[in-house]
Amino acid sequence: MNALAEASDLAGFEAHLPSLPACEGVFEIPGEFPLHHGGRLFPVRVAWRMVGPADAPVVCALGGISANRRVCLTEQPRQSWWREVVGAGRPLDTGRYRVLSFDYLGGSGETTGPEAGQAFPAISTYDQADILLRLIDHLGVRSLRAIAGGSYGGMVALAFGERHPERVGRLIVLCATDRPHPLGTAWRCVQRDIVRFGIESGRAREALALARALAMSTYRTGEEFLARFEGLPAWEDGRFRLPVERYLSARGNDYAERHCPEAFLCLSESIDLHRVEAARICVPTAAVAVREDLLVPLADVRGMVARLHSARLHEISSIYGHDAFLKESQQLHGVFAAALDSH
Repeated sequence: MNALAEASDLAGFEAHLPSLPACEGVFEIPGEFPLHHGGRLFPVRVAWRMVGPADAPVVCALGGISANRRVCLTEQPRQSWWREVVGAGRPLDTGRYRVLSFDYLGGSGETTGPEAGQAFPAISTYDQADILLRLIDHLGVRSLRAIAGGSYGGMVALAFGERHPERVGRLIVLCATDRPHPLGTAWRCVQRDIVRFGIESGRAREALALARALAMSTYRTGEEFLARFEGLPAWEDGRFRLPVERYLSARGNDYAERHCPEAFLCLSESIDLHRVEAARICVPTAAVAVREDLLVPLADVRGMVARLHSARLHEISSIYGHDAFLKESQQLHGVFAAALDSH
């Protein structure tokens, strides 16, 4: 099926999605909020959203550092960051589960984060896990059926599983491990240096767009780029521009329009500060590894699964590489079904 047909089918499917009960809000954590790497924040506001039947088991869905609480918007599905996976009839079925998410601490959403030009403390995945604990306490949720996390969200899921195992039944960890790979850290260090240089030079937005463009080249695979961008260059504005260059520029500029450079620095660093003790995690875990993932190598996921007390590894192949957790709806159906229905 070509991309146009896929888009047409998706649009037709989304047009017939039922309107699901949804609620959202912002709550303030009382008192000071201590941080894992030192320091405290006061006050801390947490923006959250839930969608699905009011009496259904609650599953928390968390994504990468650019994700937000809008996991599933039936009224505006294309503004949902996980629309291929979350929704009616999707792997995480909002007809059967109530899906909860929140804007990350230190991010660009409505949860407490840095302002332009403002210094902000280092944020750990343990801090995000503690935010989630405060959130479910606030909402009166005794226990989560599962946490489904992709990329940075998978790291947060592991941190929650280590710290608060009594409050979650399952972990579904996609494209994430208990610690980052040094090559992925190397790429992110360069991205952060680009953004810092831009901030110091008064061109923060342009720098963020460039850093995001570089990041995009690490999320996907060479096979996808070959299939999409092998065309000839075009002469534009006095120079040649390559097809892949136009794509990366568009993705970088779109990201820079919606995100704060300081928030990018905060959460990108949080990935590289991530360390959890897999041997201490007893929560049953379904781990998904993508063989073509450049950022989270298959060997690292296999190693983590060997250290976990109760884990099952699902290996898949995808032309989308690290972004497979966002795109591979069909391959993830069985993973989600096995993890959620075995509760």
